[in-house]
Amino acid sequence: MPTPTDAASAGAAAHDLRHHGDAEVREGDLTDLAVNVRADTPPAWLKARIAASLDTLAAYPDGRAARAAVAERHGLPVERVLLTAGAAEAFVLLARALPVRRPVVVHPQFTEPEAALRDAGHEVGRVLLREEDGFRLDPADVPEDADLVVIGNPTNPTSVLHPADTITRLARPGRTLVVDEAFMDAVPGEPQALAGRTDVPGLVVLRSLTKTWGLAGLRIGYALAGPGTIGALERAQPLWPVSAPALTAAQACVGPAALAEATRAAHRVAADRAHLLAGLAEFEEVRAVEAAEGPFVLVRMARADAVRVRLRSLGFAVRRGDTFPGLGPEWLRLAVRDRATTGRFLQALDQALTLVGR
Repeated sequence: MPTPTDAASAGAAAHDLRHHGDAEVREGDLTDLAVNVRADTPPAWLKARIAASLDTLAAYPDGRAARAAVAERHGLPVERVLLTAGAAEAFVLLARALPVRRPVVVHPQFTEPEAALRDAGHEVGRVLLREEDGFRLDPADVPEDADLVVIGNPTNPTSVLHPADTITRLARPGRTLVVDEAFMDAVPGEPQALAGRTDVPGLVVLRSLTKTWGLAGLRIGYALAGPGTIGALERAQPLWPVSAPALTAAQACVGPAALAEATRAAHRVAADRAHLLAGLAEFEEVRAVEAAEGPFVLVRMARADAVRVRLRSLGFAVRRGDTFPGLGPEWLRLAVRDRATTGRFLQALDQALTLVGR
């Protein structure tokens, strides 16, 4: 059974919650499998739209059109939408704006929610999902008195897609249920999405436009929640928190043509992920989380840290897994890339495994 714990400062110190995949690619000319931003993005049409917005930089940003476009995309009133400087800003707003007493984060997952809660002075409880259970959630393992619960879907780094019905079982009166759907648009058809739902009490869904569209440097995302929660988060934001170019990108990325393109990309990612998993299965030393449904795969192997270093010497950057609570130094996360890149990576992995000793 997963273990709920009140993680004190010692627990946080055991994992570098501020380490993210971009740190793996800051130095050296490396093929990037460490960052989960889709390759070859942003597309030319989106760059053109963003470039055209530079003519408006003399004016203060006006988010009304972008907010309305996001609301229309999810079938919601604008009062249920808040635009943010990436999903990461939303985690900070939630930690600072809501009257939280007993927050719990379901791990392993993106570490920024816990880091933001700790920075805001909260003691954070953890529910650790286990490999032998397929890193799947049992709602009964979340403490009943938790008044804020954070879970990713699909979860970074496990790539597990939890059923929507399982997640909604976490909802209760007096509890805020935060579902990070930053990678949901990379899942064909988004079958387990909660974005757009208004029947789940306390639900907050976070979305990012940086992953599918290659906008990590622009910082754009949004929160979907009840009007009261949105109002509280908005009051915690500084004035003009989202730039005019980012607002332009938001409006462009939720239009019908962009959604159709994202769907096609999601199907390509699914096919490329299957190719990567098939290649990894050829290595006796490597065990992948085969339930992966996101644009990345979590793998386990002996001496993973040494393998990661060898892969760097062979030109490939991968994400270390030991900074995620619930994982250790034997884990690596691999971003899904096209078949040609995956083929070269698998050859490099074979060499790295040989060099560190099979």
